[in-house]
Amino acid sequence: MLGTDIALDLGTSSVKIYLDGKGIVLNEPAVVAVDLETDEIVATGKKAYNMVGRTSGRIRVCHPLSGGVISDFDLAKYLIGAYLKQISASRVIMPRVVISIPCQITEVEKRAVVDAASSAGVRKICLIEEPVAAALGAGLDISLPHGSLVVDIGGGTTDMAVLSLRGIACARSVRIAGNAFDEAIIKYIRRKYNLIIGQRMSEECKKTIGCVFPRKEIQTYRVKGRNAMTGLPQWADITSDETLEALIDSAMQIIRVLQEMLEKTPPELMGDIYSDGMVLTGGSAQLYGFDQLLSKKTKMPVRVAPDSQSCVALGAGKAIAYVDSVDGNAYGVLNPLSDAY
Repeated sequence: MLGTDIALDLGTSSVKIYLDGKGIVLNEPAVVAVDLETDEIVATGKKAYNMVGRTSGRIRVCHPLSGGVISDFDLAKYLIGAYLKQISASRVIMPRVVISIPCQITEVEKRAVVDAASSAGVRKICLIEEPVAAALGAGLDISLPHGSLVVDIGGGTTDMAVLSLRGIACARSVRIAGNAFDEAIIKYIRRKYNLIIGQRMSEECKKTIGCVFPRKEIQTYRVKGRNAMTGLPQWADITSDETLEALIDSAMQIIRVLQEMLEKTPPELMGDIYSDGMVLTGGSAQLYGFDQLLSKKTKMPVRVAPDSQSCVALGAGKAIAYVDSVDGNAYGVLNPLSDAY
């Protein structure tokens, strides 16, 4: 198992590892809990996620990735190393790794990803941009001279791109995604009900009744937290229409960036996209009504990819087949930084 090539979807919310020939073998939250007195790592993944909002002053729960890029290098390095050890029986032959990254990130941010992964002892690292990986994972054939539009809405970033002939013709990346939706619900409930709720409560509310297009039947969800004035426990029943009011601004910001990208897209590719429509991937693509809202605003068909949450990891896994084609030259799908990795 150990020399097997690996694909790593290094997301803001979760880390997924795809093992060549086996599929996705690990899917854990990208969260680390640190003991502030000893600087020791207390927990990672699901154990650390269960501590969010429930820790003492001694323990801090951190997200090493923010906005799709590494915000705490040491913790990210530890997290990648810990997860690679989980799926590796021994460390005799380290694997080659394909890592997905947001499009339009800086060279410094790319280098941080490469350094964090190489410190785990990886032989060779290839980077693949998330829209390309998402398109491959959604089953699109991007090798043809035909335009395909993919919108990947993750936890930290929304990446969108028009793809043709194995490359990106036009792309945009915006740091508004799942986490921004959670924050929008927190702010809305505080403003309307004077009620302070945590991130996990907000996320549960979003998953249960959240929407960006009116639901046929109004649903309710009870949120619990602390009264901002008295400091006493309080709850409120939130309706799906209220979540629509809270989330619509963030959703429209994503749509405005998409519309601006489409204005820059070559006309021939626009013709292909108009007939085929766009594909939505990423965890937040499952937010109720996002496909309907996009379709209404762009006047084109929109479909949510099956298993949208895993599309980037599956696509990066398919790209493993191209690793041998990369010897310092930029390949259509992969983009390695240098021969050294």
